[in-house]
Amino acid sequence: MQLTLWTYEGPPHVGAMRIATAMEEVHYVLHAPQGDTYADLLFTMIERLQKRPPVTYTTFQARDLGGDTAELFKTAAREAFERFSPKAMLVGASCTAELIQDDPGGLCKALNLPVPVVALELPSYQRKENWGASETFYQLVRNLALPADQIEKTPGSKPRCNILGPAALGFRHRDDLTEIRKLLTDMGLEINVVAPLTATPADIARLADAQFNVVLYPEIANLSAQWLQRQFGQAFTKTIPIGTTATRNFVREVAQLAGLDPEAALAKAESRAAWYTRSVDSTYLTNKRVFVFGDATHAVAAAKVAADEMGFTVVGIGTYSREFAREVREAAKLYGVEALISDDYLEIEARIAELNPELVLGTQMERHIAKRLGVPCAVISAPVHVQDFPARYSPQMGFEGANVLFDTWVHPLMMGLEEHLIGMFRGDSEFHEDAAPSHLGGGVHVQTLQPAAATAAVPAAMAAPAMQQAGAQSSPIIQAASWDAGAEKELKKIPFFVRGKARRNTERYALDRGVTVITMETLYESKAYYSQS
Repeated sequence: MQLTLWTYEGPPHVGAMRIATAMEEVHYVLHAPQGDTYADLLFTMIERLQKRPPVTYTTFQARDLGGDTAELFKTAAREAFERFSPKAMLVGASCTAELIQDDPGGLCKALNLPVPVVALELPSYQRKENWGASETFYQLVRNLALPADQIEKTPGSKPRCNILGPAALGFRHRDDLTEIRKLLTDMGLEINVVAPLTATPADIARLADAQFNVVLYPEIANLSAQWLQRQFGQAFTKTIPIGTTATRNFVREVAQLAGLDPEAALAKAESRAAWYTRSVDSTYLTNKRVFVFGDATHAVAAAKVAADEMGFTVVGIGTYSREFAREVREAAKLYGVEALISDDYLEIEARIAELNPELVLGTQMERHIAKRLGVPCAVISAPVHVQDFPARYSPQMGFEGANVLFDTWVHPLMMGLEEHLIGMFRGDSEFHEDAAPSHLGGGVHVQTLQPAAATAAVPAAMAAPAMQQAGAQSSPIIQAASWDAGAEKELKKIPFFVRGKARRNTERYALDRGVTVITMETLYESKAYYSQS
């Protein structure tokens, strides 16, 4: 076990909470100490849900450990059923309560409740949140799904499918679901069940009343989709519709499973991103160096969009999802890079600093790292903070999702250029911060506010991560030579969003050659040297 300041995933019982919170008429009884109730805030404060998660905690305290904690759990389970009247219950233990070994499943079974009770065995010290969500959804499907001959068939001639994977606390799951549901219905399909998001136990029971399953988030739905394929012969989609090309391939895959003609749906497809990518100055976007990190689904998809649709150069890719490390390693081979499989944010920070990308696509953690290193960043994956649960419609999937990706990824680069121009003209007699607006005439003096980005001081050394592993050697870059006034002034003429990279390269160049004071000549020699490498 490792003590850390940040973590990419919570313990597996948080994954179980995500499934319970996504569904309707399900209640989760969690054997946990009082401190574990913090998880509520993930849904009410971060995701901004209008209701608490459907979770009852036993909230035992230290003094209870000398008594009957098993009876405490049975009382909590009985009272939760009486109060909330769920159609199905989940029972399990948090990482702390797991050590007591009270067996919540066996205890709840002894209560003889008149609803299905699904016992969760989630090894908190070996597995993490996404695995917990996957296992919880799988156990619900395995315990509640009925064979096709026991389901009352829904009349209709349209092909039917289920959509599997959207859950609570997922990155843009709500909007992705809206986008993909519309895409499928426009193709002529009928949606049988969406699960776990908005599904009830009765919905899970009738999953077999569909020809195939659409899997949007493999981290959550793959295990269940594989079981449904074995039990009921339902095929499931493998293509994740993120980006214009992938969405077109997704349409073709769905059409093949449903026995439909994909061309009609593809002919109506509208994606401005494809045209925008071609129309933007190609020398501005092409070969921008990008580092990608996140859950496996979003990292692999984002790297493909970055390389194939926007012309970026992928210089690094990685994931914290160890269960999907193989898929990410295979993707890394396409770009000739080594995949980074890690959940240690310090290791990820060191890799980003080493690679000097011009754009980072990552999680909330990479946003913080990129900010410290002075690199533009766009969030593409959980874990995320409150700003990545926007009130507006902002999918990542489908053709509209491709438009959102273009805006989200390119705008940090565009705004960087705009802010650089503002900063570059600060000393101009007409455009300096104390100059009056031109339409007011020369006799009016107006004190204007300086853009925050233009007044922000550039850190002297952005290369090394702000935090180092205990005992690790400091990077040689931070021992760089001093800069004379002329070189510092010349450095400020470089756009701020690549200034950090220019500084790092120059300091490395000087260090390798034993230069103690960096002059303008050193700066331009370094530029010439690295432009040839």
